[in-house]
Amino acid sequence: MMILGPPRRSRAFERVFWRGIRGGLGVEDAAVAAGVSVTAARRWIRHGGGMPSVSLAEPSGRYLSLSEREEIAVGLAAGETHAAIARRLGRHPSTITRELQRNCPRNWRGGLARTRYRATAAQAKAELRACRPKPAKLVTHPPLREYVQAKLGGMERWSPEQIARRLPIDFPDDERMRVSHEAIYQAIYVQGRGALRRELAACLRTGRAVRKSHRRPDERRGRIKDMVMISERPPEVADRAVPGHWEGDLIIGKNGASAIGTLVERTTRFTMLLHLRDQNPITVRDAITDTITTLPAALRRSLTWDQGREMSRHAQLRLATGVEVYFCDPRSPWQRGTNENTNGLLRQYFPKGTDLSVHGADALIEVAAGLNGRPRKTLAWRTPAEALQQLLSQHT
Repeated sequence: MMILGPPRRSRAFERVFWRGIRGGLGVEDAAVAAGVSVTAARRWIRHGGGMPSVSLAEPSGRYLSLSEREEIAVGLAAGETHAAIARRLGRHPSTITRELQRNCPRNWRGGLARTRYRATAAQAKAELRACRPKPAKLVTHPPLREYVQAKLGGMERWSPEQIARRLPIDFPDDERMRVSHEAIYQAIYVQGRGALRRELAACLRTGRAVRKSHRRPDERRGRIKDMVMISERPPEVADRAVPGHWEGDLIIGKNGASAIGTLVERTTRFTMLLHLRDQNPITVRDAITDTITTLPAALRRSLTWDQGREMSRHAQLRLATGVEVYFCDPRSPWQRGTNENTNGLLRQYFPKGTDLSVHGADALIEVAAGLNGRPRKTLAWRTPAEALQQLLSQHT
């Protein structure tokens, strides 16, 4: 006999919650969008190790949904026949009959107590029956589990992908010694699949207690129109022989709510900081325009940026400044290596997880001056300010 506790939230609610998380919402906002409590939302996160435990795709329609079960309950309360309910839902009458036989309480004579049918309880029972967990391979095969745990927690600290790729090499003739890297992650993080010790999560390179989606609130949501990719950038930019080519990015503050723009000249490593009241593309366009047009035209040839949505007004920026804008490939920060290195230095002044809006324009000028006053080995121990001043003297 199947014993149920309080009715479980339908997977539809969980699906809406995880879609919100994937779309960049915080836990509280995603919970509100799904119509559930923050406590329930955090329980889903713990249960799934930070990842969805349900498919985010809409059900195919083969099985009855919660809304259809609610319509069945309404029809039963109104005294409708199975055939009438089926016609209204576009289902076969036998579907309604089977639903009631499975999920409708019985009266003292053993017959169906139609008026006691409850949609939420029926949905919970259906979802519980649909769960057919297969025993994890890391549970059923101890030698594989011991190998994985040794490589994760040993001195080597291998990643799950390294372990999965190495198994066929170390055990070429034993097909049982095979596991995917995703299965290893799930064995660590997902409750109910705890084939591996939970503390092994600390051995992973991130050290996170739960997994984190790659999608971030500040990530782009679609392709920027009319982008010119870095592959079309002139070769002269790569060798740094010609000055006036810049790299740019945003340093993001706490919860993605504030940002500072950074511009770095590739030849001199000279840095200029942009004071931004928000990350709106128009704000970023205007800030770059006001800053970079203080330089001679010969020192503002191109700008290389990532594919952040803040640069969606790049065509207007090019017309206003004469600067050609090029975009890096997705997830390729090394294509803006000078800027990435500079952003790392700037984190000494603007630590991660802090509110960057507290720094006014004057403070940013002071920080930039300090950075541009540091001697650089790559400049033969000259400072970026000295290197830029030499270029400016050549163009006056």
